Amino acid sequence: MRDTSLVFPLRKDGSVLLGRKRRGMGLGKWNGFGGKIEQGETMRDCACRELQEECGLLARPDDLKAVGYLYFHQPSDPTWSHGGVIYFLHHWEGIISPSDEMEPAWFSVENLPYNDMWEADRIWLPMMLSGDQIHGVVYFGEDGNHVIDYFFEAVGKS
Repeated sequence: MRDTSLVFPLRKDGSVLLGRKRRGMGLGKWNGFGGKIEQGETMRDCACRELQEECGLLARPDDLKAVGYLYFHQPSDPTWSHGGVIYFLHHWEGIISPSDEMEPAWFSVENLPYNDMWEADRIWLPMMLSGDQIHGVVYFGEDGNHVIDYFFEAVGKS
């Protein structure tokens, strides 16, 4: 699989914009906005394009702050394994709107819907939200849905 981007818009009050997947992999789960890099794009270009497609927000690549790199490993299907760059975004333009893929909503950090997110998100997302830049690996089970192991390491402060 091609590498992916993931963007979490953050308001000044600390709330986080998430999107609930309406179709495809991760159906029904809340997540940041992002997807697969296209030929000729930088990862930042990919992140900006996916953000606009999925929730209508316009961002400049330079406004994205890289806060993590994760490798998502699927031992039963190596073609699915891929790297992902996670960004926080504090400046954007546009009006938030749902797309055919994502239903956006704001959440306070204290009320993030971890029970309806990918299992490992409840570990790495709080690390990033507390100011750590991280690298890590998430190992998925054969079903491609459940996490069987993970490793996250703080590599700096954001």
